[in-house]
Amino acid sequence: MFAGEYLCKVDEKGRFIVPPPIREQLETEGKSVVFLKGPEQSLWIYSSTEWVKVLERTKDKLDEDQSRLFMHFVVSEAGTSDVDKAGRVLIPGRLRKVVQVDEEQEIVLVGLYHRMEVWNPGEWRRYVSKTEDKYEQNLSKILNLL
Repeated sequence: MFAGEYLCKVDEKGRFIVPPPIREQLETEGKSVVFLKGPEQSLWIYSSTEWVKVLERTKDKLDEDQSRLFMHFVVSEAGTSDVDKAGRVLIPGRLRKVVQVDEEQEIVLVGLYHRMEVWNPGEWRRYVSKTEDKYEQNLSKILNLL
């Protein structure tokens, strides 16, 4: 399970060092990741193991037309990358444009159960600020689960 929020520096080639807790989990799941366009100018990252599960779920849950749409608009846009020996992962070039890397060359990596998200730090702060009221409204239910 992926969890936590990490500020990561992106190098000139579009690579970032995967934080150790995330890297350890990826190493157990094959060191390969799949990037997808997410909502709100973010990217979603799945381990290769989890991505196979997503594909299997879609085969079971989507009808033929929905499956074609999923393949045409989601799978065709996916990009893969491996965690290298230095613990870096390359954000595929065409997907790097989705998350406008800021002038500090940083991204925010957020762990969300079975996937991660990549955000531009400014966009992440705006998203959190925009959804804070929704969080407050649901806080009691969330805390009851703890």
